[in-house]
Amino acid sequence: MLSVEHLQAAYGPAQVLFDISLRVGAGEVVTLLGRNGMGKTTTIRTIMGLLPACGGTAVFEGLSLIGLPSYRIAQAGLGLVPEGRQIFASLSVEENLIATAASRFARPRWTRECVYDFFPPLAERRRHMGHELSGGEQQMLAIGRALMTNPKLLILDEATEGLAPLLRLGIWQCLARLKAEGQAILVVDKHLGALLKLADRHAIIEKGQVVWTGTSAALAAEPTIAQRYLQV
Repeated sequence: MLSVEHLQAAYGPAQVLFDISLRVGAGEVVTLLGRNGMGKTTTIRTIMGLLPACGGTAVFEGLSLIGLPSYRIAQAGLGLVPEGRQIFASLSVEENLIATAASRFARPRWTRECVYDFFPPLAERRRHMGHELSGGEQQMLAIGRALMTNPKLLILDEATEGLAPLLRLGIWQCLARLKAEGQAILVVDKHLGALLKLADRHAIIEKGQVVWTGTSAALAAEPTIAQRYLQV
């Protein structure tokens, strides 16, 4: 589905990504792990066309993403839940969902009512402005807004950042339901325990390059990997 090989990117003269390779297959959940500042968000931004690549390849279902504008990448079927949620604070929940609605199929999976069924709190708050929502509700809305694009691959950057444990659990349960429905997901987050239960495979980044890839079983069996690359 998504294949990234030797991806490189820079902010001006400062190179940040040196060698990023990962893949996400249909129906898979794959994580991008690493300490803060190692290049996870930059990798997502480069895949989505928000930052130009300066080397390597990123191919999605046979389409090269390198050099494409971000809207074209979204049209190809990649839906992004960005770091910090970035919902439209001055629009209502309903207006946020309408703003990103896209139907690329005869019978789209995701409509507003489907999102409301998936996230009942959003149905109750549909007339409330984005800035009136709690952190957990904002994250639900950010995910719902991405789902309204009917993505083939859902990408979440810092999926549960800043959320209380109970709210994090709710997000993990939602992602597990999406996985059960066959949704492909690429997720960045810090909570390894939850990710080991959810994800099929993991890619760990250290200083702009992937230093380890493997399954959840392999990562759980090698605690020294997490100690070396993930613990502060």
